[in-house]
Amino acid sequence: IISKLIEHTLSFEFEHEFVQNTERVKSVDLHPTEPWILLGLYSGTISIWNYQTKTEEKSLKVSESPVRSAKFIARENWIVAATDDKYIRVYNYDKMENIIEFAEHKDYLRSLAVHPLQPYVISASDDQVLKVWNWSKGWSCYKNLEGHSHYVMQVAFNPKEPATFASASLDGTLKIWSLDSSAPNFTLEGHLKGVNCVDYFISNDKQYLLSGSDDYTAKVWDYDSRNCVKTLEGHGNNVTAVCAHPEFPIIITASEDSTVKIWDAVTYRLQTTLNFGLGRVWSIGYKKGSPQLAFGCDQGFIMVKKEESNSQKTASYAELICWENIIFCLWLFDYKLLLE
Repeated sequence: IISKLIEHTLSFEFEHEFVQNTERVKSVDLHPTEPWILLGLYSGTISIWNYQTKTEEKSLKVSESPVRSAKFIARENWIVAATDDKYIRVYNYDKMENIIEFAEHKDYLRSLAVHPLQPYVISASDDQVLKVWNWSKGWSCYKNLEGHSHYVMQVAFNPKEPATFASASLDGTLKIWSLDSSAPNFTLEGHLKGVNCVDYFISNDKQYLLSGSDDYTAKVWDYDSRNCVKTLEGHGNNVTAVCAHPEFPIIITASEDSTVKIWDAVTYRLQTTLNFGLGRVWSIGYKKGSPQLAFGCDQGFIMVKKEESNSQKTASYAELICWENIIFCLWLFDYKLLLE
């Protein structure tokens, strides 16, 4: 309890590490081990930037249509990209050579999710269908998942239980699925308009879902009770991306209002609002073990790092000493009573 009280007296600042003007960035992804950020551009290009050297390392025009989602598959040295021409394309990122491409969806592709352990990729499309692909079997379609009644905007694997995943749709719902079933496990409803994005997060050993919507809000859902526990209000336009920071107790929301909002993941209070001056914000990238975040925007991308300032470190240390003194005094009081 004491540690939680101390933790929530802290406030953090964000340091701009790398800002780069580019064409509209619809997708960002961070490599798990290399200092690389993968961009999916509206122009139909995929690009890898090194955020340490601040240089573009590789770039490839993959389509005349927008790339709405591009992901690293690091264990295979691959990139998988999804475009509006209905194609999924896979490239070896060492040589940027095409490995395979296929078009099985009937409309624009919106989102890709890579399984953390198994050879699966899930695609989400405007054709209202999710498809599960198995790359160990020649990228065969393992499963078709139907149930949404409008565009499926995003799909995300459950990091705690990766045999399950969530989808967000403009039909206003979130659906939770399992790899071993073709029917959804359950559906969450509560947004007033379409849902653009979804992510999982864990707080105090409890599992939650985040969602962002065209109703200008984000919602926090209790995964077990299936209830909305908090609506995060404050954006002035559609919420395009949501995530929970993997290392700090914060929730991040991004919007077409050109801002990013940072929320306390325990109290759900708004901590700060960021505007990078790059136009609408479309995507958020992060990776486990890193304090860094990447944002893809209309006019480029930015890497930021969440750091504690020296004054805040001093304050938190003073607060810790204060709490330790209180605990010690209480212990002495109890010990004195015991002796008496």
